[in-house]
Amino acid sequence: MSKLANQQQPPPPSSDMDVDSADAAEEKNLVRFSINVLELTREAQMQHGLRHGDYTRYRRYCTARLRRLYKSLKFLHGRGKYTKRNITESTVKDVRFLHVVFYMAERAWSHAMEKKTAGPNAKQRIYMLGRFRKAVKWATLFSQLCSIKGDSRTSLEAEAYASYMKGTLLFEQEKNIEAAMMNFKNTRTVYEELGKYGSIENQLLCRQRIEEVEPMIGFCSRKLGGSALQAHDLLDMEKEGPAYDLFKAKIEAVLSETRSQQAASMTEFNWLGRRFPITSAKTRVAILKAQQLERDLNGAATESISADKKLAIFDKLFSAYHDARGCIRNDLASAGNAENIRDDLNGLDKAVSAVLGLRTIERNQLLVSIAKSKFAKHRDEKNEKITKPEELVRLYDLLIQNTTDLTDLVSSGRDKNEEENSFVNEYELKGLAFRAERCFYLAKSYSSAGKRTEAYALFCYARSLVDSALHQLANSPDKALTQDLKALSDNCRSNSCIEHATGIMEDENAPERLSKGVSTISLGDNKKKEDNKYLIDMLGSYESALGEQQTKVPTRITQFPPPFQSVPCNPIVVDMVYDIIEFPNLENRMKKEKKSILKRFWG
Repeated sequence: MSKLANQQQPPPPSSDMDVDSADAAEEKNLVRFSINVLELTREAQMQHGLRHGDYTRYRRYCTARLRRLYKSLKFLHGRGKYTKRNITESTVKDVRFLHVVFYMAERAWSHAMEKKTAGPNAKQRIYMLGRFRKAVKWATLFSQLCSIKGDSRTSLEAEAYASYMKGTLLFEQEKNIEAAMMNFKNTRTVYEELGKYGSIENQLLCRQRIEEVEPMIGFCSRKLGGSALQAHDLLDMEKEGPAYDLFKAKIEAVLSETRSQQAASMTEFNWLGRRFPITSAKTRVAILKAQQLERDLNGAATESISADKKLAIFDKLFSAYHDARGCIRNDLASAGNAENIRDDLNGLDKAVSAVLGLRTIERNQLLVSIAKSKFAKHRDEKNEKITKPEELVRLYDLLIQNTTDLTDLVSSGRDKNEEENSFVNEYELKGLAFRAERCFYLAKSYSSAGKRTEAYALFCYARSLVDSALHQLANSPDKALTQDLKALSDNCRSNSCIEHATGIMEDENAPERLSKGVSTISLGDNKKKEDNKYLIDMLGSYESALGEQQTKVPTRITQFPPPFQSVPCNPIVVDMVYDIIEFPNLENRMKKEKKSILKRFWG
């Protein structure tokens, strides 16, 4: 019994096995996770709403992403009753736990930005700041966990992410601008170092992040230095992206304050030799804003501004002038029966409306130049859409209407000065030039449709309009318009000659094409054998009836309409013997009608 008991006892564990298992457990605990925080942030934001500034959509995406992560990790918070489960160092055994903390911070931040872009009131602002604090809390936890569980690059990126969140909160609170600037500088420093290494995509992302942080640092430094914030410096800060939404409202507030200070010295509005007094402060601010935007459009660096940027400036310009007109008309409604005040306000309203019409013409001319650049070039590798001549015709219709409205508005006064008369004459000539351009592109549309006669007639008419405009512009100082009209005249002449020659050639070749088409008519199928492979004809064998990939060839199921087939005609029989044949009498075989006694009696 004792031997059996001794044999059944397990051997004592060796000390080497204990050391190996302890090393394995320690090595398992020292596994470092790797997360490209900046790439993850940018990809999530751009693909789920922030490309268009939709913070609501991004917040909903973060919520759905968290729900999926909780379910996949089986890290649920109970059913029915909520049981809070914290994420600590010991909890993080999978990289997805770090993703949970990251998306918690992103959800809180996007919720705060959603409230901010909506223009919060006092109560909503308190809630918005609470969401920013929540985002800072989760970002700080994310940085702490990454410093323990992540590799060195992940830890550094998480620290930059947390610094950015802290700077955002302090920037919004406006209590400690110096601390906010220090956090933004820490973020910039980290991304400057990370941008020196890695792939091209990573360097580009770091550069974009630095460009987003730079205006915030500049704004904070100007606030701390107490220097006056110039309007052009603030306008240079205005860019697109999630980071720039933070201080757009602050920039607009500072610009409004600057304009209000400048408006104190603005007493009148000059237009075509006339001066109109401005009494309303709101009208002055709106006109100053519009004039600043006009200087941005007509400045020395305007050639470096893209067309899209110019169109955005035009939109802001129109909004400013519309605000000014609204203020003027409100003053008119409250002016009462004071004739002098009403005359001044009516004159100011007319002048502002004329400037608005003039800027509308300039914007439409910009759209025409963009359309012409696309009309002149062929399709490139990107399959960029080419402008059709009908689109240019529509744009010139708008320009003609704008010019007519502007000249009618300026010439509507009783006593016009020399400047107003010369302005009306100038834009009447421009309207004539726009009519010639419209006629030219209308001829182009007829030419593309193959209507040679109509195109030739329109080209000739467009040239006559150009010649009429050039005759009136003989003594005009506008050399640019004269050169454009001369180029248009040459184009009209060359295109009319081309249309004339093409029409004659088509008329000469028409009988030949007709005879050739008739001679090639056949009941047989002259197509190649490989072109006639339809699914209905090869049901006994497997062969694809689909076209090649990346082509627009339709599926070859059966030929429709069906091909012609030769059908034998019915024989023509001419019966010439019918008239001379004597047929037998068949009356005796016909059924006789039976008559009653009364019918026999009465006949």
